[in-house]
Amino acid sequence: MSDFDPSEFRARTHRAQAAMAKHGLAGLLLTTEPDVRYFTGFLTRFWESPTRPWFVIVPASGDPVAVIPAIGAPLMARGWISDIRTWRAPDLTDDGVSLLIATLTELCPGPVGIPMGHETHLRMPLADFAKLQAACDVTSDQGMMRGLRMVKSDAEIALIRQACNIANRAFDRVPEIAGVGVTLADVFRRFQMICLQEGADWVPYLAGGAGTDGYDDVISPASDQALQIGDVLMLDTGLVHRGYFCDFDRNYSIGPPSDAAAAAHGRLIDATEAAFEIARPGATAADLFHAMDHVLTGGSGGSDAGRYGHGLGMQLTEWPSLIPDDHTVLQEGMVLTLEPGIETGGGRMIVHEENIVIRDTGAEYLSRRAERHMVAL
Repeated sequence: MSDFDPSEFRARTHRAQAAMAKHGLAGLLLTTEPDVRYFTGFLTRFWESPTRPWFVIVPASGDPVAVIPAIGAPLMARGWISDIRTWRAPDLTDDGVSLLIATLTELCPGPVGIPMGHETHLRMPLADFAKLQAACDVTSDQGMMRGLRMVKSDAEIALIRQACNIANRAFDRVPEIAGVGVTLADVFRRFQMICLQEGADWVPYLAGGAGTDGYDDVISPASDQALQIGDVLMLDTGLVHRGYFCDFDRNYSIGPPSDAAAAAHGRLIDATEAAFEIARPGATAADLFHAMDHVLTGGSGGSDAGRYGHGLGMQLTEWPSLIPDDHTVLQEGMVLTLEPGIETGGGRMIVHEENIVIRDTGAEYLSRRAERHMVAL
């Protein structure tokens, strides 16, 4: 379970209930891992199995109620939730939906919100959701969960900072594992080992690439390509510490960087700094995009990657997106990535990423700010 004090979850519940009152909702229904964990602290890798649905109800008053498979009851009971209702799952006839409907009918005499907007999904069978809709007044949560989770508490920020510190130490050790003749696949394997050695609980995300003066994409799994002089190696990690992610990358040159690679890296640092300088309450996600894009393209609108950063927390990527059309207003406590990218020619690019938190007077780095020069291996 989460190591937060119960007061953290009670505060989240009270904020949700205030928002429910504003939107006229009798309750919230949550079905996904991060939303369930946000109110309960229920931290487990068992979500990797798609077999069983899991539900948490936040009523308009009172504590949340868990409606979950019996296999999860002992772990849920270690946290602060006392009302835990279970069924024996999997049940091919009624996999918890009748118990869910009965609980909602009891606790929520009115419309029940469920996240329905961008970056949400429904983690229950559609056939069961149809039964739920027929029996209960299910509607949109009006972006409530997105708004709640965007602003992090001091306790959450501390865990993200620790995740970043673990990654900082792992990146410092890349010279131990990467060099001429080492395959990208070996670098990936060894880097994940280093992350675990430095304190990561697990490393669910690692991407990167390598090539002359840059790489052609930033999401591929590692290949057996051997590193060569003149390559730029990038590693982008989303390791987890106590249920919270970091998400930033570092670029390395195999041998001295070329003039083109060094210049591109320097412009990425400049772009990151431009966004960092204006990242404060009242600015918008779009403002940060335009600050970086002005440095990189003169303001022509970015690249095919689509955005220059995003929110970060219990998920690798969260709301908002740093794009021209996202006018989300920054608030104190929001954690963001700044992720500009630049083309270096021949279909190649270099991407740089940092993690920051918005404070009342400006931004603060959570990742250790990269140097302007590219580290040579």
